[in-house]
Amino acid sequence: MNIFRHFEDRVETALKELAAEGAIPSGLDFARIAVEPPRDASHGDLSTNAAMVLAKPAGMAPRALAEKLAAKLKDGPSVTEVTIAGPGFINLRLTSGIWLSGIADILASGAAYGASDLGKDEAVNIEYVSANPTGPMHVGHVRGAVFGDALGNLLEKVGYRVCREYYINDAGGQIEVLARSAYLRYREALGEAITIPEGLYPGDYLKPVGATLAATHGQKLAQMAEADWLPIVRNTTIDMMMDLIRGDLAVLGIVHEVFYSERELHKSGAVEAVLDLLEKKGLIYTGVLERPKGETSDDWEERPQTLFRSTQFGDDQDRALKKSDGSWTYFAPDIAYHLDKFNRGYKKLIDVWGADHSGYIKRVKAAVAAVTDGEAEIDVKVCQLVRLFRDGEPFRMSKRAGDFITLRDVVDEVGKDAVRFMMLTRKNDASLDFDFAKVMEQSRDNPVFYVQYAHARISSVLRKAKDEGFDASDAVLTNANMALLTDEAELALVRLMGAFPRAVEQAALAHEPHRIAFALNDLAAGFHGLWNKGKDEPGLRFILTENRDVTLARLALIRAAAYVLAAGLGILGVEPAEEMR
Repeated sequence: MNIFRHFEDRVETALKELAAEGAIPSGLDFARIAVEPPRDASHGDLSTNAAMVLAKPAGMAPRALAEKLAAKLKDGPSVTEVTIAGPGFINLRLTSGIWLSGIADILASGAAYGASDLGKDEAVNIEYVSANPTGPMHVGHVRGAVFGDALGNLLEKVGYRVCREYYINDAGGQIEVLARSAYLRYREALGEAITIPEGLYPGDYLKPVGATLAATHGQKLAQMAEADWLPIVRNTTIDMMMDLIRGDLAVLGIVHEVFYSERELHKSGAVEAVLDLLEKKGLIYTGVLERPKGETSDDWEERPQTLFRSTQFGDDQDRALKKSDGSWTYFAPDIAYHLDKFNRGYKKLIDVWGADHSGYIKRVKAAVAAVTDGEAEIDVKVCQLVRLFRDGEPFRMSKRAGDFITLRDVVDEVGKDAVRFMMLTRKNDASLDFDFAKVMEQSRDNPVFYVQYAHARISSVLRKAKDEGFDASDAVLTNANMALLTDEAELALVRLMGAFPRAVEQAALAHEPHRIAFALNDLAAGFHGLWNKGKDEPGLRFILTENRDVTLARLALIRAAAYVLAAGLGILGVEPAEEMR
């Protein structure tokens, strides 16, 4: 049971009763009512803003409304105290019994605990990674990849139908550079000594491409003009680079359902079609843009261009779709691509971008609003940079220089789970330092270790309980007498577990999977605190051979905690540890 949602229903029921009695107006909008933990835990277990948000439409003073609502709530089951704070916030203190009853719910749900129907099976498209197919994934791609994947898990947890999508940027100048770089490796594979000019990609990762081209075509490509060999080399190179990228992502446990090609978008005529659509809407004109202040834009030129009236949809200025020479700007195919997502049935769109694209957000939001008539909503999540350290020195990465740190390098050194967890220990729009030493450190300062150690410790206790003759199966533990859990540290852990479903829903609504990592850290702290308390006070240990009933209650408590930890780790894409090595 989601206690917070349960009490939202009770608050709404009480308000409807007040309306039926004529104490408040009927027909009030309850949409903004929230039940959440109070900012100060000493104020109680739950707090509601109902009186604050309804006072104005009800034509009442907030505190007067709060007093009427509090009178209704105080007589409800499982409520021991109702107080009014400040101008009209209502705080509730609950019986320990309602929190303890949640243990059985957790044991019944297992690692599925926290799932809900919040999303109502609505389709959501999450586009993430979408790195240019010009080489292996490097550490700069890891954060967005993990964030997008964890966000997909989070939304699925609360009932959304998620499509994970990768947009292949396989059109444009960088692809031609890539193809010419691969062609040199082809000639090298034929036995020719090569020199890679500045501006091409020198990385050894292109050698297998050259070898494949040589094995497939022999000398034929070398005898062709560039116009003839370029498309052949380009297609083979893109295919092999995308295979490499898929393999890199798989190392992190990431699989996309859809890979969408920009080249195919152009071939389909979708870009021309979206221009026609915008023209029919009266949103296209020919004009001259001012150069953005303090910005140099490839899409800007002091000549007449085909412009989109994006300022009508909240953008800072209108945007160019076509240059004076008739070529498309980067923005034009992006509009067509987002319209294609909408036409495939996705009204909820999420794009995960790198920090260098933040200036692009307003125009994309404007375009989505324009081409879908406001039916689609798009949320753009920007992932700030990851600063990678070793021996106090940052790595410098350059794909063209060929000396970058790959995703596989990082995963091979510290493991998939550590990488995924660490990438979610800060909000996506805050920069993140990834320290190899800290990630491997076995201390509370390492959140990966701290959370995994909690799960491993619980697994160890349960194994020991079995060795000492206790039946710690879920069927037995569900029937344990939870009322025997009376220590404040035990009850605090129960409350943390009871708050988990709300934490999941709130994280999903905000599109912020890092909140799950925070919740897991709090839960681990609650468990470790209880463990340490048992070391100091033998009567609080989990296994008391002379007291079977208390032991079963405590085993039920920590088994439930393990399930909640596993549920959260599952959202992050991390496998819970059964033991620490």
